[in-house]
Amino acid sequence: MKKRILLLIAFISQSLLPNPIVAHQPIGTSLSYQHQIITPEYESKNLIINKLSDHVYQHISYLNTESFGRVACNGMIVINDNEAVVFDTPATNETAEELIGYLTGQLHAKITGVVATHFHADCVGGLEAFHQKGVPSYAENRTIAFLKDKESSRPQKGFNNSLALKVGNKKVYATYLGEGHTRDNVIGYFPEDKALFGGCLVKEVGAGKGNLEDANVVAWPATIKKVKARYPQTKIVIPGHGKVGGTELLDFTVKLFE
Repeated sequence: MKKRILLLIAFISQSLLPNPIVAHQPIGTSLSYQHQIITPEYESKNLIINKLSDHVYQHISYLNTESFGRVACNGMIVINDNEAVVFDTPATNETAEELIGYLTGQLHAKITGVVATHFHADCVGGLEAFHQKGVPSYAENRTIAFLKDKESSRPQKGFNNSLALKVGNKKVYATYLGEGHTRDNVIGYFPEDKALFGGCLVKEVGAGKGNLEDANVVAWPATIKKVKARYPQTKIVIPGHGKVGGTELLDFTVKLFE
């Protein structure tokens, strides 16, 4: 009887211990990235780089704002066959130089393009650093038009609604599906790893509505529904700010603005 009680106590104690989660758990498991522990590949005062899958990384930089203070801003990096495509620049040229140095120096990747997902500073603030290194920059033509009277650098190459860029022997896509956070916001998608970069069009679970200065809140839910319908295989979703997750971020964003 005493032995059985001791075994029962041991079983209960074990069940109460926290379950360690591997940072790069295989895509498609029931656990969302919202609940995974991700150890940064690189971290400094102004830049964090997380590896999310075989080819996809998240970069995090910081933008100083009057309304929201120091804001963490996400971007996506896709690397394949020693080539890299970056979605959204870090918030400043200095941090962009730091990111470029890590990709080229530590990961030995040639940056073949940088895509701005909309015209705000958290997408284009470090654009000049990429231009100085000869990296071509891309944006939807609406974004380039909105930046015409801004002081920041403008992307060099425009596209209408959709863009496909080679990264090694694979392709990564940028697509405009409607208005939301801004009238020009596009998303990035890498089919190989089923990874979607929503940018500021997509909110992390539990977030507030954020900066609505240039938003179309009426169109926003319908745009997100189009994103979800266009990429039904999505497993990884990177929002413009906050924690990476799965398609629950898309569902949360729809409910937030409906």
